[in-house]
Amino acid sequence: MNYHVMTLFPEMIETTLGYSITGRAMENGIINLYTENIRDYSKNKTHHVDDYIYGGGSGMLIQAEPVWLCYQDVLKKTGSRNVRTLYMSPQGRTFDQSMARALSHNEDIIFLCGHYEGIDERAIELINPVHVSIGDFVLTGGELPAIVMMDAITRMIPGALGSDDSAVYESFYDGLLEYPQYTRPRVYEGLEVPEVLLSGNHNLVEKWRYEKSLERTKERRPDMYEKYIVNKHLK
Repeated sequence: MNYHVMTLFPEMIETTLGYSITGRAMENGIINLYTENIRDYSKNKTHHVDDYIYGGGSGMLIQAEPVWLCYQDVLKKTGSRNVRTLYMSPQGRTFDQSMARALSHNEDIIFLCGHYEGIDERAIELINPVHVSIGDFVLTGGELPAIVMMDAITRMIPGALGSDDSAVYESFYDGLLEYPQYTRPRVYEGLEVPEVLLSGNHNLVEKWRYEKSLERTKERRPDMYEKYIVNKHLK
């Protein structure tokens, strides 16, 4: 998997993804990260990429030209037909686990990160990306959403985790939240590990975990629970 990030702050992307699972995935060649600084494609002496908004309004807007030139250069570098371009935008479809799973099958993903008040609409029209959001709130730029998405997508790529089963049994797999988990000591502050987990009976353990997943999902995400129940009855 190759990640290409168009951004005004490449160091922010590179530093954050260099840790933990994404960092190890890069070291092992499972993912590759390429950042492109949009400022490098500005044709003015000061390399500024923003300007005032036509029609008035607060803040500054990223100009179309450096974004479009940067995108064309990134496309040449990918050399792949299996490219998805995503624009980090609160107006887009909300990113979720199913999207992460689907995107993990791409060879190259381009992340377009806006800043200030966004990007000149003409660049968006020329690029025609998929608009994606991580929630109904506004952030300073698209870098954090891109980082979140790359982390989630990487976890779905075979070999990225220590055990591929880890990705299978995490929250949101099969439409349910993850069951509670425990490690040593057996008793802490008067709280004990459930006896069934110490029984060695794998069938009972799986049954307990499924019941706890149902219970948690119903309590914490009733929307997910109702959807799960409906889908289960339809099968």
